[in-house]
Amino acid sequence: MKLVNLTPHPITIITDAGNVTIQPEPEPARVTMLPPERYDAIDVDGVTVPVMTTAIAGGTTGLPDPQDGVKYIVSMQVAGAIPGRKDLLITNDAVRDGDGRVIGCRSLARPLSRYAWAA
Repeated sequence: MKLVNLTPHPITIITDAGNVTIQPEPEPARVTMLPPERYDAIDVDGVTVPVMTTAIAGGTTGLPDPQDGVKYIVSMQVAGAIPGRKDLLITNDAVRDGDGRVIGCRSLARPLSRYAWAA
């Protein structure tokens, strides 16, 4: 099985059998977003913080068509934008260093829609 990393950063998978790092492709997969619009503002300790609306526009960029023997590591947003794609994986079970920074993951996951259990 070939894994293609379509996130903007290296992915290190840490297992009992060893670690593997998958370098990112030059162009990450992204969701197409609608332009943000101002919705409201909230006061936080005397600072006005704008609250915007945003939404996925329904498409992605940088995501190749499915290929036999290939799985793509993408963000949860990309995977969620195309719930029918069985070749999309996300990182799962983050591993953090002593300062709380993510240094890898213990596994990959196939996200499922709440409504796609039979898929």
